[in-house]
Amino acid sequence: MSRLSPTLAFGIVSLALVLIFYLSGADLPTSLSPQGCRMSWMSPSYVMQSGLDKSWSPLADRYSLWLYREVGWEGTPGSGVPVLFIPGNAGSSHQVRSIASSATRQFYESPYIVSQAFAGRGIKPLDFYSVDFNEDFSALHGPTLDSQISYSSRAISFILSQYLAGTEIIVMGHSMGGVVATALLSSGNISAVITMSTPHTLPPARLDSRISEIYARNQKILAADHTPILSLCGGATDMMIPSESCILPSTSRNSTEQLFRRTVFTSALEGSWTGVGHREMVWCHQVRWRVARAALELGGSSSAETRAETLDTWLRDGNHLPHSLPSRDGLLLDDPTSFDILPIGHSLAIKSPRSTHAYLFPVPDGSSKFVVYVEKGAILPVAPQNSGSLRVSVYGCSRPSGSNLPPTCNSVSPAALKLIPNPTPGKPFPVPDEGFDESEGVVAFEADIQPSSSYDVWASVHIESAGKTGWIAGGFVADNVIVHDASALAPFIRIVTVDIPASRLNAGLWSQIHLPAMLSNALVVYRVAPILKSSSPACANELLPPLLMHTTKPSETHYYPLMRSPPQILLHSHSSAPCITGTRFTQTRGLDLTIYSSASSSCISGLSITVDWWATVGRWGTRYMQTAFSWSVGVVALILLDGWMRVGEKADYYLGTGGEVLLAPIAPLLLCIATGIVAVTWWILRLLMWPIALIARRFTKKSSGEPGRVSVYVSISIICILIFLILPWQIAFLGCWIIHLYTCAASQVKIDDDGTESSSSGDPEGPPAYTKPMTNDEHNHNMLVLLWMTWLLPLVAPVLVVWVRTLMTAGLTAHFDGDHNPAHVISFVILVELLSSRRLKAVSNKYVDHDLVHLLERP
Repeated sequence: MSRLSPTLAFGIVSLALVLIFYLSGADLPTSLSPQGCRMSWMSPSYVMQSGLDKSWSPLADRYSLWLYREVGWEGTPGSGVPVLFIPGNAGSSHQVRSIASSATRQFYESPYIVSQAFAGRGIKPLDFYSVDFNEDFSALHGPTLDSQISYSSRAISFILSQYLAGTEIIVMGHSMGGVVATALLSSGNISAVITMSTPHTLPPARLDSRISEIYARNQKILAADHTPILSLCGGATDMMIPSESCILPSTSRNSTEQLFRRTVFTSALEGSWTGVGHREMVWCHQVRWRVARAALELGGSSSAETRAETLDTWLRDGNHLPHSLPSRDGLLLDDPTSFDILPIGHSLAIKSPRSTHAYLFPVPDGSSKFVVYVEKGAILPVAPQNSGSLRVSVYGCSRPSGSNLPPTCNSVSPAALKLIPNPTPGKPFPVPDEGFDESEGVVAFEADIQPSSSYDVWASVHIESAGKTGWIAGGFVADNVIVHDASALAPFIRIVTVDIPASRLNAGLWSQIHLPAMLSNALVVYRVAPILKSSSPACANELLPPLLMHTTKPSETHYYPLMRSPPQILLHSHSSAPCITGTRFTQTRGLDLTIYSSASSSCISGLSITVDWWATVGRWGTRYMQTAFSWSVGVVALILLDGWMRVGEKADYYLGTGGEVLLAPIAPLLLCIATGIVAVTWWILRLLMWPIALIARRFTKKSSGEPGRVSVYVSISIICILIFLILPWQIAFLGCWIIHLYTCAASQVKIDDDGTESSSSGDPEGPPAYTKPMTNDEHNHNMLVLLWMTWLLPLVAPVLVVWVRTLMTAGLTAHFDGDHNPAHVISFVILVELLSSRRLKAVSNKYVDHDLVHLLERP
């Protein structure tokens, strides 16, 4: 029985691992962050801006500009606020329609009739323009991305020429369009930038160094330009880019002026609370209406500060307090019937409040926090869209100890004020194809109110404008965080149990848990399950059933209902990730969890936490796909080096994880996959050569003379001229690969026909190499060079795709920059010519260790 070859074993194992990575990665969008988006509808029309011709931009014959109009709703363009939408890689200019339609139908309550929300406020409608890049592959080719930046800049100049002097434009970019939008920011004509699913810090396809140069320029712009920029990220649902690359860096120009750079994950976006896919970002209703409303309000803002406030108001994630908290007068409690004082430690839960009233909660001794939840109402300025009339205010009240005077009450500044979801028990969260409605959500208020030794102190909840709808719950809770000292390794090998003490004050209302040692990394996914008490079914009927919040500061938040069957809670993060540098995230350890509920006594006694290996492996596959490819190229290079020099070099493999020891096992796993894929590639090449060898055997004639040097020099010169003037150098590389593939097939035919020994010998000063029979050493050398060139093909293939597509969409005379340097390919042209003519006699006797190739070929 024949022994299993190491390369065959590597190949089988690597293919099995690739399949596992693929299947586990394909499950991530539905398991980690399901999408709940309503479809958007519109009545679109597009008006081509033919005035943007070659007098404005030399790229006018390749790209175009369009104006969106909602049929039957809008008036004459030119009187509103201009907005430029920039699509991404292979994106369509028609993607503007969802956001543009929403902006129109929010501004007009009916055709040509301005909505009451905007009437009399001086806010104008929006004129949406969109650039058409012929769906170019801008993520694959730096010069194409530069062309889009150049055309977009001229498009802005053209658009603003149609408006009054001093008009500024809002720029929106989707995917790589956000990179283009950021690159435009040396202009003073842009009022704000909103990017959606944009990889700001890491190119999605790291195959062109010129794209890295554009990214480096953008990083300098982000660090200095005063224009407000907001980045919307879809989270784990976005499988086209890693969402950690969507995070904007936190920068400031100096110690006194903080630039507005806000990253908002849609899982935290108030009123959305869902993961959003890459393409879905532009049409998901829960996102697009807020983007459209923010753009409308931006039109009425006149400074960078007010624009930043506008973006924070309409695209809130709850991780920052509202910019403009209302100033309220003190609360008068001179009528004893207008308020009630609750016993110390008691909580409040009122359903469908019917009258104006105040409830006073005595401040307990020790560290505590006051928490209030309101549904279908507001704690100004936070409320769901189209909320009811219910208004709740929180005050701090006091009077001297032992006095009978009415309490003196003043408004309390919140420590946190945001909108949180209230999932319906028994339904998935979020509901597929539906998600949340704009009017849904619970206002959560948190404040720190300290006791006093000389005064009686209360927290007062004042209810007004009650309309018999909604509910209110609240009370004081223990402020101390539950800290668990589980090690980083613990959840990898066992289930970690975190207990919630029943003795905590109103433990059911609010509890915060911190696990400082656990990894917070995009490569690790945790499975969390609630540990329920025996009386737990009653919790599902609470006004606010237990809700788990996982926060990765400062911008990523996820919500999970704990009362669901089965509990499918997978905690994931984008706080730290491979190869991401310069982001605001530096946290690599620590899990922060918060449980919200309207129940005063907790029905959850604790949480169990362990690593979910299937989802974790899926995250590895999505993050290290390009790394596996690059390591495969490295394996091929080492094989070729060993064949040439028989010298081993120690390799330093880099995972981009900052030296995290627990993630080190990924390295040998990737190396195994890379080596196995190389072996599989070798077999594919051998299979591909088989029909070519048959053709070579039939049509190739033996040559008895040396190839003409003059003709070779002329051919190389012609190739260089064509590259310099017409063709990208990648075409020449592809031609070299095809020629060398045929050379390898032909050399196999010569070996079979000549019946030579496995290696060459004899006098190196003897007859020329081209007159000798083909040797196994020469053929093996040719094959390893072919393997090497094959693994370099993916580096040049994207540019070839971009070039061919540009010719197809923009014509044969289309401008195509950046790939006409013959120096990039001339070495391969010469190498392939020397190998095909068998001129490498200087190394022909020490080409390749014969055993090396036999190792690859042996079944």
